[in-house]
Amino acid sequence: MSFDSFGDFIAMGGHGLYVWLCYGVGLLVLLLNWLGARSARAGMIRQLAQRQRREQALNETNSRSERESQA
Repeated sequence: MSFDSFGDFIAMGGHGLYVWLCYGVGLLVLLLNWLGARSARAGMIRQLAQRQRREQALNETNSRSERESQA
């Protein structure tokens, strides 16, 4: 489909509102999906770092108590 002017392209033969609204909603969904995945990834990284710190502290406590019990 070819258009004579940019205005005709925007109007899309009288269906411009529907066409551009669909493109806008589609892009919004993609953007929200991307932001949600990014947020979930950041939360997972925070959880894993926190878990690693807890396990490291627990291991240090256990090794300290083992050394004290051996002495």
